[in-house]
Amino acid sequence: MSEIHVLVIGGGIGGLCLAHGLRRSGVRVTVFERTRARTDWLQGYRIHINPHGSRALHDCLPPEAWQRFLDTVSVSGGGFGFVTEQLRDLLRYTASEILPETGPAEGHYGASRLGLREALLTGLGDDVLRLGAEFERYTLGPDGRVTAHFTDGGTATGDLLVGADGANSRVRRQLLPHAERIDTGVLAIAGKHRLPDPALPRVLTEDTNLVLPGRRGSLFTSVWHPDRAAVTTAGAPQSFLLDRSTAYAIWGFSDATATFPPGVETLAGGDLRRLVLDRTTGWAPGLRDLIGGSDPDTINAIRVRSATPVGPWETGPVTLLGDAVHNMTPMAGIGANTALRDADLLRRALLADDLLPAVHSYEEQMRGYGFAAVAKSLRNARMGASGNRPARLAFRTALRTVNAIAPLKRKFATGLGT
Repeated sequence: MSEIHVLVIGGGIGGLCLAHGLRRSGVRVTVFERTRARTDWLQGYRIHINPHGSRALHDCLPPEAWQRFLDTVSVSGGGFGFVTEQLRDLLRYTASEILPETGPAEGHYGASRLGLREALLTGLGDDVLRLGAEFERYTLGPDGRVTAHFTDGGTATGDLLVGADGANSRVRRQLLPHAERIDTGVLAIAGKHRLPDPALPRVLTEDTNLVLPGRRGSLFTSVWHPDRAAVTTAGAPQSFLLDRSTAYAIWGFSDATATFPPGVETLAGGDLRRLVLDRTTGWAPGLRDLIGGSDPDTINAIRVRSATPVGPWETGPVTLLGDAVHNMTPMAGIGANTALRDADLLRRALLADDLLPAVHSYEEQMRGYGFAAVAKSLRNARMGASGNRPARLAFRTALRTVNAIAPLKRKFATGLGT
């Protein structure tokens, strides 16, 4: 398949990973990214890379880019716990119970978005990456090839066009106009608290936690350690929101959107902080200190959206990858890893078969695990925002039972480490 030319629309995580993998295998590939600066794509917090993501990065990236990834990521030694709003354990695991010893290519990592982007850009020059190219539409030629059209009037023709252009994908809009992205009815407010802070309890400065109060809503907390080595990038913002040299605890409070006041997404960080503190009155002092001590500039509110499952479509010279096809809520922490898995799967399929059979095989497998991940993250989001008190209490009881029975606890752990 080395004679084909692959056009990738979108220079995000999945698109750049695919570009590396194809290039290493001798396949001509060009990535078209609408932004013009290599320091764009910095929104949000750090990314948890699980073994699916690690394997994809290891297998796709050239050695120097893989090493750059390893040089910058942080590795968390903390455990994971389900707790009540009083920080009493419902179920808790040590790090060794959910993160067994593995090699680098099977590891769990905390990656800053800037550090991951720089690793993914390593070695990609102007011959591969075209910045400032905003995709508009594609057309299919009588020879079976596909032409991408850009807003500046430019075009590019290839054998396969891969839409890796994110949740608002223009490629998806044309290929699958019936594919929907729904408002889940859940709203999340998230912030960052600088560490160290001796006032916070150990579980909030070392472990990841899911707080399940007896009534409604939920709070997620986690800890991110500084990058092993800071990547110096000219023009990169130095605000705490994007700081990679400072340890911090991240928290995210979620509940049904209808329970929040109108216009909550437009509120300033300090107002959002007060809103969450009002909703956590009576909770453990440590949890309230975590929220109350957060930098207002890091606090924001988002409506949580999700893709809906899409059935098989007719395979052709256009396909989709990552959020462009199976955008999911952040409540499972697997969106980026699923995109990386897509990239590696498509790479391997293209190297093993003729073009259309390869794309068909990729799409069949990708739909299976991709929409399973969407369903898992959507279930987590809606459960965390549920106001069904009997169901909440039953789940808390089930977690205590699992915690007390070793075989059940070991079995339950297998789903937490992936």
